[in-house]
Amino acid sequence: MKQGHREEFFGAFAFQGPRDTSITLKIKHMPLYLASLNSGSNGNCYYIGSETEAVLIDAGISCRETERRMDRLGLSVNTVKAIFITHEHTDHTRGVEVLSRKHNIPVYITAATHKSSRLYLEQHLLHSFSSGIPVQIGDLSIHPFPKWHDASEPHSFTVSVNGLTAGVFTDIGSICENVSLHFSQCQAAFLEANYDEDMLENGRYPVYLKRRISGMEGHLSNSQALDLFTSRRCPGMQMLILSHLSAENNRPQLVLEHFSRQAMGTKIIVASRYGETGVFCIS
Repeated sequence: MKQGHREEFFGAFAFQGPRDTSITLKIKHMPLYLASLNSGSNGNCYYIGSETEAVLIDAGISCRETERRMDRLGLSVNTVKAIFITHEHTDHTRGVEVLSRKHNIPVYITAATHKSSRLYLEQHLLHSFSSGIPVQIGDLSIHPFPKWHDASEPHSFTVSVNGLTAGVFTDIGSICENVSLHFSQCQAAFLEANYDEDMLENGRYPVYLKRRISGMEGHLSNSQALDLFTSRRCPGMQMLILSHLSAENNRPQLVLEHFSRQAMGTKIIVASRYGETGVFCIS
C-alpha cells in the first residue's frame, strides 16, 4: 500500500521487567487488505493482499479504470503479483490482456478457461493452476476450488497469509461442499447475493433467463447467500462484502437489511457495480 494510506499493525516494543534491558518485538498477525474495484454483471475485480504484495481475483474492468480506482484507494498496481481468473465470462476477463501486458503481471487460468475465453496472453505470463493445489505468491497462499456455474471450468479462490483467510464466492449456482468448506475458513469474504427471488420471478426477464439465473449453474439468491452465511461462517468472521448484485433483480438496501439482522458482530458491506469500495483490513 502507498505510504499515505498505510495502517500501523506492529505492536510496540516491550521491556521484560524493571531491571531487564532486553527487548521483545510483539508482532500481531500480518493483516490482509481487501477491496472490490467493481462488482456486478458490468465487471468484476477484487483486490486481496498484504502490506507488500497482492493478487487480483478477476479483471473485468478496463486496465485504465483498474489503475484509476486503485490509485484513488491508495493502492499501487506494483503490489499486484498475479491475476487469478475464476471463469471466462467477459465481465471477469475484460481488462486482463492489457493489465497483464502493461504491468507484466502473471495470469493464473485453467487451460479450459483460457481456451473458452479466447484471451491473448503473453506466454511467459501465462500460468495454470489445479483444483485443490495452493499457489504461493510471496507470502500469500491462493487456494483454488471448483464450483457450480455455467462456464467451462469455473473456480473460486481463498487467499491466506499467516493464519488469516479471505475468499471470493461469486458466480455460484448452488452451494456445494467445496464452497461451504472454504467459506467456513474465512475471516472475510466477498459473497454473491445476486437476486431477490420475488423480484426475479415477477420481473421483466424472459423465462429462460430467469431459469438460468436461478438454476444449479446460475447465481446465488439473497436467501441462499444468507443461509450460507448463518450456517457456515467461522466464529471469528470479521467482514462480509456482499457482491455481484443484479441491477434489475435486487436492491443494495434490501440486501443490507437482510444480512445486518443476522450479522452478530460481522461487519456487513455491499459492493457497488458503479465504483470501488474502501480498503478494508482484517487482522
